[in-house]
Amino acid sequence: MTRLAGQLVAAASERGIELTGADGLLTALTRQVLQSALEAEMAAHLGYEKHDPAGRMVENSRNGSTPKTVRTEIGDVVVCEGDDYR
Repeated sequence: MTRLAGQLVAAASERGIELTGADGLLTALTRQVLQSALEAEMAAHLGYEKHDPAGRMVENSRNGSTPKTVRTEIGDVVVCEGDDYR
């Protein structure tokens, strides 16, 4: 994990990407981790992955997503929380 973090910081630095701020590396990583966690939670709740044909024509299925703002120590991060309906 430490090596990966070092590689990400070095790559961001080479590309002129700031570590913090709206377009910074930490914000992008935080957004991706939160988004992945939300998608995994929804898949566990529904019993199938996003875009899986198993979710078609079932009682409880995905129904789009809604953007949510999460306030973090590094600033606001917008993620798309999946919706489901029953």
